[in-house]
Amino acid sequence: MPPDTDAHAQEHAQAQAHTYAHARRDDQPEETRRVLLSRTFDEDAELYDRARPGYPPELYDDLVDLAGARPGRRVLEIGCGTGQATVPLAALGCRITAVEAGPRMAAVARRNLAEAEAEAEVGAEDRAGAEAGVGVGSAEVVTAEFENWPLPAEPFDVVLAATAFHWIDPAVRVSRAADALRPGGALAVVRGQHVWGGTEEFFVEVQRCYERFDPATQPGTRPPEADDVDNSDHAEEVARSGRFGETVFRRYAWDLTYTTAEYLDVLRTYSGHRALPDAARNGLLACVAGLIDGRYDGRVTKRHLIELAVSQRN
Repeated sequence: MPPDTDAHAQEHAQAQAHTYAHARRDDQPEETRRVLLSRTFDEDAELYDRARPGYPPELYDDLVDLAGARPGRRVLEIGCGTGQATVPLAALGCRITAVEAGPRMAAVARRNLAEAEAEAEVGAEDRAGAEAGVGVGSAEVVTAEFENWPLPAEPFDVVLAATAFHWIDPAVRVSRAADALRPGGALAVVRGQHVWGGTEEFFVEVQRCYERFDPATQPGTRPPEADDVDNSDHAEEVARSGRFGETVFRRYAWDLTYTTAEYLDVLRTYSGHRALPDAARNGLLACVAGLIDGRYDGRVTKRHLIELAVSQRN
Protein backbone atom coordinates (compact mmCIF):
# COMPACT_ATOMS: atom_id res chain seq x y z
CA MET A 1 0.00 0.00 0.00
CA PRO A 2 1.21 3.56 -0.64
CA PRO A 3 2.35 5.52 2.38
CA ASP A 4 0.02 7.79 4.28
CA THR A 5 0.42 11.49 3.54
CA ASP A 6 -0.79 14.48 5.46
CA ALA A 7 -3.62 16.69 4.23
CA HIS A 8 -1.23 19.42 3.09
CA ALA A 9 0.68 17.02 0.86
CA GLN A 10 -2.54 15.68 -0.63
CA GLU A 11 -3.81 19.16 -1.39
CA HIS A 12 -0.48 20.06 -2.96
CA ALA A 13 -0.55 16.96 -5.15
CA GLN A 14 -4.09 17.68 -6.30
CA ALA A 15 -3.21 21.26 -7.16
CA GLN A 16 -0.11 20.16 -9.03
CA ALA A 17 -2.18 17.69 -11.05
CA HIS A 18 -3.74 20.58 -12.94
CA THR A 19 -0.45 22.09 -14.10
CA TYR A 20 -0.33 19.69 -17.05
CA ALA A 21 -3.81 20.43 -18.33
CA HIS A 22 -2.74 22.55 -21.27
CA ALA A 23 0.71 21.06 -21.88
CA ARG A 24 1.67 18.91 -24.84
CA ARG A 25 -0.29 15.67 -24.99
CA ASP A 26 1.47 12.33 -24.77
CA ASP A 27 0.72 11.79 -28.48
CA GLN A 28 2.03 15.08 -29.85
CA PRO A 29 5.67 14.39 -30.77
CA GLU A 30 7.80 17.29 -31.88
CA GLU A 31 7.83 17.23 -35.68
CA THR A 32 11.63 17.36 -35.80
CA ARG A 33 11.79 14.10 -33.81
CA ARG A 34 8.65 12.34 -35.05
CA VAL A 35 10.30 9.98 -37.54
CA LEU A 36 13.24 9.17 -35.25
CA LEU A 37 10.99 8.38 -32.30
CA SER A 38 8.56 6.35 -34.40
CA ARG A 39 11.31 3.95 -35.38
CA THR A 40 12.25 3.06 -31.80
CA PHE A 41 9.30 0.68 -31.38
CA ASP A 42 10.68 -1.79 -33.91
CA GLU A 43 13.91 -2.18 -31.93
CA ASP A 44 12.27 -4.67 -29.56
CA ALA A 45 8.97 -5.83 -30.99
CA GLU A 46 8.72 -8.76 -28.58
CA LEU A 47 8.93 -6.46 -25.58
CA TYR A 48 6.33 -4.15 -27.13
CA ASP A 49 4.01 -7.10 -27.71
CA ARG A 50 4.44 -8.43 -24.19
CA ALA A 51 4.21 -5.12 -22.32
CA ARG A 52 1.73 -2.96 -24.17
CA PRO A 53 -1.94 -3.36 -23.18
CA GLY A 54 -4.71 -3.60 -25.71
CA TYR A 55 -7.83 -1.46 -25.55
CA PRO A 56 -11.05 -1.49 -23.49
CA PRO A 57 -13.78 -3.83 -24.79
CA GLU A 58 -16.20 -0.90 -25.01
CA LEU A 59 -14.03 0.64 -27.71
CA TYR A 60 -14.75 -2.25 -30.07
CA ASP A 61 -18.48 -1.93 -29.44
CA ASP A 62 -18.23 1.72 -30.48
CA LEU A 63 -16.13 0.85 -33.54
CA VAL A 64 -19.02 -1.33 -34.63
CA ASP A 65 -21.74 1.21 -33.83
CA LEU A 66 -20.00 4.44 -34.91
CA ALA A 67 -17.54 3.32 -37.59
CA GLY A 68 -19.40 0.32 -38.97
CA ALA A 69 -16.61 -2.20 -38.29
CA ARG A 70 -18.92 -5.16 -38.86
CA PRO A 71 -18.31 -8.64 -40.30
CA GLY A 72 -17.26 -8.48 -43.91
CA ARG A 73 -16.35 -4.78 -43.86
CA ARG A 74 -13.02 -3.79 -45.38
CA VAL A 75 -10.77 -2.17 -42.77
CA LEU A 76 -7.44 -0.49 -43.40
CA GLU A 77 -5.41 -0.28 -40.19
CA ILE A 78 -2.56 2.23 -40.14
CA GLY A 79 0.36 1.30 -37.90
CA CYS A 80 -0.94 -1.94 -36.44
CA GLY A 81 2.08 -2.50 -34.20
CA THR A 82 2.03 -6.11 -33.06
CA GLY A 83 -1.73 -6.42 -33.50
CA GLN A 84 -3.18 -5.08 -30.25
CA ALA A 85 -6.29 -3.86 -32.11
CA THR A 86 -5.92 -6.01 -35.23
CA VAL A 87 -6.60 -9.34 -33.56
CA PRO A 88 -9.86 -8.26 -31.82
CA LEU A 89 -11.09 -6.59 -35.00
CA ALA A 90 -10.35 -9.68 -37.05
CA ALA A 91 -12.29 -11.73 -34.52
CA LEU A 92 -15.29 -9.54 -35.33
CA GLY A 93 -15.08 -10.76 -38.91
CA CYS A 94 -13.63 -7.65 -40.54
CA ARG A 95 -11.51 -8.02 -43.68
CA ILE A 96 -8.37 -6.22 -42.58
CA THR A 97 -5.36 -4.88 -44.40
CA ALA A 98 -2.89 -3.70 -41.76
CA VAL A 99 0.02 -1.50 -42.82
CA GLU A 100 2.99 -1.47 -40.42
CA ALA A 101 6.30 0.28 -41.11
CA GLY A 102 8.38 -1.78 -38.67
CA PRO A 103 9.35 -5.18 -40.09
CA ARG A 104 9.81 -6.76 -36.66
CA MET A 105 6.50 -5.39 -35.43
CA ALA A 106 4.78 -6.63 -38.59
CA ALA A 107 6.26 -10.10 -38.15
CA VAL A 108 4.93 -10.35 -34.59
CA ALA A 109 1.52 -9.10 -35.74
CA ARG A 110 1.39 -11.84 -38.38
CA ARG A 111 2.28 -14.43 -35.75
CA ASN A 112 -0.39 -13.16 -33.36
CA LEU A 113 -2.99 -13.23 -36.11
CA ALA A 114 -2.02 -16.76 -37.11
CA GLU A 115 -2.28 -17.94 -33.50
CA ALA A 116 -5.66 -16.25 -33.09
CA GLU A 117 -6.85 -17.82 -36.34
CA ALA A 118 -5.84 -21.28 -35.14
CA GLU A 119 -7.67 -20.74 -31.86
CA ALA A 120 -10.74 -19.49 -33.71
CA GLU A 121 -10.77 -22.56 -35.93
CA VAL A 122 -10.60 -24.87 -32.92
CA GLY A 123 -13.40 -22.92 -31.27
CA ALA A 124 -15.53 -23.10 -34.39
CA GLU A 125 -15.03 -26.85 -34.59
CA ASP A 126 -16.04 -27.19 -30.94
CA ARG A 127 -19.25 -25.32 -31.77
CA ALA A 128 -19.95 -27.54 -34.75
CA GLY A 129 -19.00 -24.80 -37.22
CA ALA A 130 -21.49 -22.29 -35.88
CA GLU A 131 -18.98 -19.49 -36.41
CA ALA A 132 -17.07 -20.85 -39.39
CA GLY A 133 -16.01 -18.18 -41.84
CA VAL A 134 -15.81 -15.41 -39.24
CA GLY A 135 -12.32 -14.87 -37.88
CA VAL A 136 -8.81 -13.73 -38.52
CA GLY A 137 -8.35 -15.47 -41.86
CA SER A 138 -9.26 -12.19 -43.58
CA ALA A 139 -6.40 -10.25 -42.00
CA GLU A 140 -3.23 -9.35 -43.92
CA VAL A 141 -0.22 -7.41 -42.61
CA VAL A 142 1.77 -5.37 -45.11
CA THR A 143 5.21 -4.02 -44.20
CA ALA A 144 5.23 -0.48 -45.56
CA GLU A 145 5.03 3.16 -44.61
CA PHE A 146 1.46 4.36 -44.99
CA GLU A 147 2.62 7.62 -46.55
CA ASN A 148 4.17 5.73 -49.49
CA TRP A 149 2.01 2.63 -49.70
CA PRO A 150 0.04 2.45 -52.98
CA LEU A 151 -3.65 2.53 -52.15
CA PRO A 152 -5.66 -0.31 -53.71
CA ALA A 153 -8.30 0.46 -56.31
CA GLU A 154 -11.14 -0.82 -54.11
CA PRO A 155 -11.83 1.65 -51.29
CA PHE A 156 -12.15 0.69 -47.65
CA ASP A 157 -15.16 0.97 -45.37
CA VAL A 158 -13.07 1.94 -42.33
CA VAL A 159 -9.61 3.41 -41.85
CA LEU A 160 -8.38 2.80 -38.30
CA ALA A 161 -5.30 4.12 -36.54
CA ALA A 162 -4.96 2.89 -32.95
CA THR A 163 -2.45 5.09 -31.08
CA ALA A 164 -0.54 5.44 -34.35
CA PHE A 165 -1.99 8.40 -36.26
CA HIS A 166 0.39 10.88 -34.61
CA TRP A 167 3.37 9.01 -36.08
CA ILE A 168 2.14 9.57 -39.65
CA ASP A 169 3.26 12.65 -41.60
CA PRO A 170 0.71 15.33 -40.64
CA ALA A 171 0.94 16.83 -44.14
CA VAL A 172 -0.73 13.77 -45.71
CA ARG A 173 -2.32 11.58 -43.04
CA VAL A 174 -5.88 12.94 -43.24
CA SER A 175 -5.93 13.32 -47.02
CA ARG A 176 -4.57 9.83 -47.63
CA ALA A 177 -7.04 8.36 -45.16
CA ALA A 178 -9.82 10.07 -47.10
CA ASP A 179 -8.40 8.78 -50.39
CA ALA A 180 -8.50 5.23 -49.00
CA LEU A 181 -12.16 5.44 -47.95
CA ARG A 182 -15.38 5.08 -49.87
CA PRO A 183 -17.88 7.93 -49.56
CA GLY A 184 -19.60 7.46 -46.22
CA GLY A 185 -16.69 5.41 -44.88
CA ALA A 186 -15.25 6.17 -41.46
CA LEU A 187 -11.89 7.38 -40.21
CA ALA A 188 -11.46 6.03 -36.67
CA VAL A 189 -8.53 7.34 -34.63
CA VAL A 190 -7.71 5.97 -31.18
CA ARG A 191 -5.57 8.08 -28.86
CA GLY A 192 -4.19 7.50 -25.38
CA GLN A 193 -3.27 9.84 -22.54
CA HIS A 194 -1.99 9.26 -19.01
CA VAL A 195 -4.38 11.10 -16.68
CA TRP A 196 -4.67 11.82 -12.98
CA GLY A 197 -5.82 8.84 -10.99
CA GLY A 198 -4.63 5.42 -9.96
CA THR A 199 -1.74 5.53 -7.51
CA GLU A 200 -1.72 9.32 -7.48
CA GLU A 201 1.05 9.93 -4.95
CA PHE A 202 3.43 7.74 -6.93
CA PHE A 203 3.06 9.95 -9.99
CA VAL A 204 3.82 12.98 -7.85
CA GLU A 205 6.94 11.42 -6.38
CA VAL A 206 8.24 9.80 -9.57
CA GLN A 207 8.53 13.24 -11.14
CA ARG A 208 11.78 13.66 -9.24
CA CYS A 209 13.24 10.69 -11.10
CA TYR A 210 12.37 12.24 -14.44
CA GLU A 211 13.69 15.65 -13.47
CA ARG A 212 16.97 14.03 -12.44
CA PHE A 213 17.56 11.79 -15.46
CA ASP A 214 15.66 13.39 -18.35
CA PRO A 215 16.71 17.01 -18.96
CA ALA A 216 13.72 17.59 -21.23
CA THR A 217 11.32 17.10 -18.32
CA GLN A 218 9.37 20.21 -17.40
CA PRO A 219 9.57 20.76 -13.62
CA GLY A 220 6.30 20.23 -11.82
CA THR A 221 4.69 18.20 -14.61
CA ARG A 222 1.70 16.19 -13.47
CA PRO A 223 -0.86 14.10 -15.36
CA PRO A 224 -3.95 16.14 -16.30
CA GLU A 225 -7.44 15.43 -15.09
CA ALA A 226 -9.34 13.43 -17.70
CA ASP A 227 -11.84 16.26 -18.14
CA ASP A 228 -8.99 18.66 -18.95
CA VAL A 229 -7.60 16.63 -21.85
CA ASP A 230 -8.16 18.55 -25.06
CA ASN A 231 -8.89 16.67 -28.27
CA SER A 232 -9.79 19.68 -30.42
CA ASP A 233 -6.50 19.44 -32.33
CA HIS A 234 -7.64 16.27 -34.08
CA ALA A 235 -11.15 17.52 -34.80
CA GLU A 236 -9.74 20.73 -36.27
CA GLU A 237 -7.19 18.87 -38.40
CA VAL A 238 -9.89 16.64 -39.86
CA ALA A 239 -12.24 19.59 -40.44
CA ARG A 240 -9.55 21.56 -42.27
CA SER A 241 -9.31 18.84 -44.89
CA GLY A 242 -12.89 19.52 -45.97
CA ARG A 243 -13.35 15.83 -46.70
CA PHE A 244 -15.13 14.66 -43.55
CA GLY A 245 -18.18 15.53 -41.54
CA GLU A 246 -18.21 16.30 -37.84
CA THR A 247 -15.96 14.19 -35.62
CA VAL A 248 -17.68 12.19 -32.88
CA PHE A 249 -15.74 11.29 -29.73
CA ARG A 250 -16.00 8.56 -27.12
CA ARG A 251 -13.81 8.34 -24.01
CA TYR A 252 -12.88 5.46 -21.73
CA ALA A 253 -11.05 5.79 -18.40
CA TRP A 254 -9.01 2.64 -17.88
CA ASP A 255 -7.07 1.74 -14.71
CA LEU A 256 -4.25 -0.78 -15.16
CA THR A 257 -2.21 -2.15 -12.28
CA TYR A 258 1.44 -3.11 -12.80
CA THR A 259 4.08 -4.88 -10.78
CA THR A 260 7.46 -3.17 -10.71
CA ALA A 261 8.79 -5.39 -13.50
CA GLU A 262 5.67 -4.89 -15.61
CA TYR A 263 5.78 -1.14 -15.23
CA LEU A 264 9.45 -0.97 -16.18
CA ASP A 265 8.70 -3.06 -19.27
CA VAL A 266 5.99 -0.62 -20.29
CA LEU A 267 8.36 2.31 -19.81
CA ARG A 268 10.95 0.56 -21.98
CA THR A 269 8.46 0.58 -24.86
CA TYR A 270 7.89 4.35 -24.77
CA SER A 271 9.72 6.18 -27.53
CA GLY A 272 10.90 9.00 -25.28
CA HIS A 273 12.44 6.55 -22.82
CA ARG A 274 14.06 4.49 -25.58
CA ALA A 275 15.60 7.62 -27.08
CA LEU A 276 17.41 8.54 -23.84
CA PRO A 277 21.14 7.82 -23.58
CA ASP A 278 21.75 4.41 -22.00
CA ALA A 279 23.10 5.81 -18.74
CA ALA A 280 20.18 8.19 -18.30
CA ARG A 281 17.60 5.56 -19.18
CA ASN A 282 19.13 2.97 -16.83
CA GLY A 283 19.33 5.54 -14.04
CA LEU A 284 15.71 6.56 -14.59
CA LEU A 285 14.44 2.98 -14.55
CA ALA A 286 16.42 2.17 -11.42
CA CYS A 287 15.01 5.27 -9.72
CA VAL A 288 11.45 4.32 -10.69
CA ALA A 289 11.94 0.72 -9.55
CA GLY A 290 13.35 1.82 -6.22
CA LEU A 291 10.37 4.06 -5.63
CA ILE A 292 7.78 1.40 -6.49
CA ASP A 293 9.48 -1.29 -4.44
CA GLY A 294 10.43 0.94 -1.55
CA ARG A 295 7.28 3.01 -1.16
CA TYR A 296 4.45 1.20 -2.93
CA ASP A 297 4.97 -2.48 -2.15
CA GLY A 298 5.97 -3.32 -5.71
CA ARG A 299 2.70 -2.37 -7.40
CA VAL A 300 1.20 0.80 -8.90
CA THR A 301 -1.95 1.64 -10.84
CA LYS A 302 -1.92 3.97 -13.82
CA ARG A 303 -5.05 5.58 -15.24
CA HIS A 304 -5.23 5.75 -19.02
CA LEU A 305 -7.69 7.86 -20.95
CA ILE A 306 -8.46 6.14 -24.24
CA GLU A 307 -10.24 8.28 -26.82
CA LEU A 308 -11.99 7.19 -30.01
CA ALA A 309 -12.61 9.80 -32.71
CA VAL A 310 -14.82 8.84 -35.67
CA SER A 311 -15.26 11.01 -38.77
CA GLN A 312 -17.46 10.07 -41.74
CA ARG A 313 -16.03 10.79 -45.17
CA ASN A 314 -18.10 13.15 -47.33
